[in-house]
Amino acid sequence: MSAAPEPTYTGGCQCGAVRFRVAGALTDSSICHCRMCQKAFGAYYAPLVSTRGAKLEWTRGEPKRFRSSNFALRGFCENCGTPLTYEAPDGIAIAAGAFDDPSLLPPTVQFGTEGKIGFVDHLHELPGHRTEEDAESAPFVLDVVSYQHPDHDTDGGWPREEMR
Repeated sequence: MSAAPEPTYTGGCQCGAVRFRVAGALTDSSICHCRMCQKAFGAYYAPLVSTRGAKLEWTRGEPKRFRSSNFALRGFCENCGTPLTYEAPDGIAIAAGAFDDPSLLPPTVQFGTEGKIGFVDHLHELPGHRTEEDAESAPFVLDVVSYQHPDHDTDGGWPREEMR
């Protein structure tokens, strides 16, 4: 019997200038609520997936990095600004939303809960609307053409000049 193939995950930034591949099991998916992560992601929390024990490879470009503390670097696409990594002495974590299929990597733990904003636990209680439901007040939503890189690997023609 041959061993089961190693799982492989791909992803990248919004414009496609930076792409990655991770080979191996990804079991440490988390949400961090600390203030540094909030600012780095411009969000209420940062969803991250540790690549510890797996092989991370940059397949197109590489993130630009900002030293956010004496221990951590934050990687991002210098073209479109997409947050991509949290790099610390214990390994590299990738932004969960940067994976081509983030639904495969549900979070299993929360960190930095001292910085958690109270209403985050109630987000699921808010009314939800599909994009096209906004058409009456914002008719342009029906004519949006996405210039975002597709959720799969592409040839070297990305990012396209007209999309920059």
